[in-house]
Amino acid sequence: MNWDWFIYFAILSVLLWAIGAWRAFKGHHLQACLLTAGGLAIFGLFIGLLWHSLERPPLRTMGETRLWYSFFLPLAGLITYLRWKYKWILSFSTLLSLVFICVNILKPEIHNKTLMPALQSPWFAPHVIIYMFAYALLGAAAIMGIYLLWIKKDKGNPKEMALCDNLVYVGLSFMTLGMLTGALWAKEAWGHYWSWDPKETWAAVTWFSYLSYLHIRLGLRNRQRTALYLLLLSFVFLQMCWWGINYLPSAQGSSIHTYNMN
Repeated sequence: MNWDWFIYFAILSVLLWAIGAWRAFKGHHLQACLLTAGGLAIFGLFIGLLWHSLERPPLRTMGETRLWYSFFLPLAGLITYLRWKYKWILSFSTLLSLVFICVNILKPEIHNKTLMPALQSPWFAPHVIIYMFAYALLGAAAIMGIYLLWIKKDKGNPKEMALCDNLVYVGLSFMTLGMLTGALWAKEAWGHYWSWDPKETWAAVTWFSYLSYLHIRLGLRNRQRTALYLLLLSFVFLQMCWWGINYLPSAQGSSIHTYNMN
């Protein structure tokens, strides 16, 4: 299996996700779940086959991490739909996943078997996979925040605010686990748990930002719009932590986390 097959798996997966989202709007809950799960199975099959072909986890390049993000977004949408029955969440998660899929199709990156020594740690794959799942959940929370701030007319619905909170609770928990596995990986690969590398600094900023959102929600429940704006700012920080760091002058030639740009 090589990268040339990606477009075929992606088209079939997106088609199933889109039909599933449409069936959700029509009120066909079981069909929506089965179609979305089918798309996830096909997309996951490609990831598994690519993993086998590369003889390493496909997590080295930005394109490979986008591959996981494209997979986890519909998964997060499906989990949210199963739990809270929001019909629109599958459409939004499919659309956002499609954006990342299109980026990978239009801007493919080199996918080979080369893996630098630091990435051969057993902590590398769990760290990145956990982070990608956290990013997908927090992406769903950001979508919900946009919906509540500018789309929904009935502002501040407690049920929908609780959905944002729950997504952040779970997303931040996985982000914390990702940071812990990352620290163990760093200790094994570079000899220290934390070095305030630019990537690590932005990871800390992102973590504290989401933690601040939860503190506002717990302590200042009447400041819902403030919390939602902070939620969106936190998602901007997350993007900086994920890929924006690669374009900062401070990271060029000094960050140990810019290996995927080589």
